[in-house]
Amino acid sequence: MVSNTLLIYSTVDGHTREICECLEGILGRSGHRATLVSLDDGTGADLSTFDRVVVGASIRYGRHRQNVIEFINRNKALLADRPAAFFSVSLVARKPQRNRADTNPYVRRFLKTIDWQPDIVAVFAGKLDYPRYGFWDRQMIRLIMRMTGGPTDPQAVVDFTDWRQVEAFGQAVAALPLPVG
Repeated sequence: MVSNTLLIYSTVDGHTREICECLEGILGRSGHRATLVSLDDGTGADLSTFDRVVVGASIRYGRHRQNVIEFINRNKALLADRPAAFFSVSLVARKPQRNRADTNPYVRRFLKTIDWQPDIVAVFAGKLDYPRYGFWDRQMIRLIMRMTGGPTDPQAVVDFTDWRQVEAFGQAVAALPLPVG
């Protein structure tokens, strides 16, 4: 059965959108329709028109963006009423001991603060793109990278995302059973 999946996301530098675009392709190859919607532009989406929902959220400085929390709180009944998944994107997830929902401190804290339990939760390593950052973000992220053993070259662009992990997540979303009726 073909489903209609909402891929709704919030991103700081665009990498969460790239992951959603990849998921859109995975779902399409699985015979499902997918619609991308950004929480950042304020347009929103009517969840009642979708069979499944995937919420994607980036982390900056240890926190998910407030618009993601507000979206989940505003739509928790509709989210609970259909198959739904959540994924988080952060540079801390580049470390093997921080790339799962049960080992990533930011995702664990986030899931405790919201009143929604997604069917599937994933954590993806993000993309480091120093040239794209503003001066202060570049300096802060370099400091964090220095403290955590990451790249500090201000010209570095490093995609830490495990795209096979994204593929497996997309397949798991496509396999979520749809509610009967």
